[in-house]
Amino acid sequence: MNFTRVLTLPYTAALAMLSLSTVAAPTASAAPCPDIEVVFARGTHEPPGVGPTGEAFVDALRPQIGSKSLNVYPVNYPATDQWATGADGIRDASARILSTVETCPDTKIVLGGYSQGAAVAGFVTSAAVPSGVDPATVPKPLQPEVADHVAAVVLFGLPNVRAMNFLGEPPVEIGPLYASKTSTLCATEDPVCSDGLNFAMHTPSSYDGDLVSQGAAFAASQLNGTSQWESR
Repeated sequence: MNFTRVLTLPYTAALAMLSLSTVAAPTASAAPCPDIEVVFARGTHEPPGVGPTGEAFVDALRPQIGSKSLNVYPVNYPATDQWATGADGIRDASARILSTVETCPDTKIVLGGYSQGAAVAGFVTSAAVPSGVDPATVPKPLQPEVADHVAAVVLFGLPNVRAMNFLGEPPVEIGPLYASKTSTLCATEDPVCSDGLNFAMHTPSSYDGDLVSQGAAFAASQLNGTSQWESR
């Protein structure tokens, strides 16, 4: 633009500005609803995002859903060794699921997590607040009808009762409406999710490969096994 000319022709510039002001600004259009949304919670001390296991899981799932669109939502929570803050993850994941159900009711949801994130995702499915926990300090359980929108729950390295007792947290109990659509995968000798004592096995690299492939295959079978998907 020639600013000198604008300054010497203020009237012309004013008309031009008036003309521009009458042009309607473009409106942002909402993103289309995906066929599938993966809601995944990362493990302790992993950087924001879905973490290495979540990324490997999504990469393994994509080729198994054909042309269906897939969105990924990383659960937003601290993921520190202060496990009480896992309630923030439960709250965020629950809110995202409810938002998706409301705005995109035909979207099928895959809920997942690794390690602490697996506990977060597991608690999201709970039918009741765990015994001994103040209901005012944790999110309310999801309404029963929400389970119809969750096609699969895939949990990698889910802390067992021994681990949760050690951490001073209640055990994870998968809600009955989600039990048949939940797969829990544990690396051999991983002490967090098995009776083993090989702490070197509780790493994302232990879950890459076969276990991630198994989790993705399970999620795909749940997605492709519904009448809604078969009709598309």
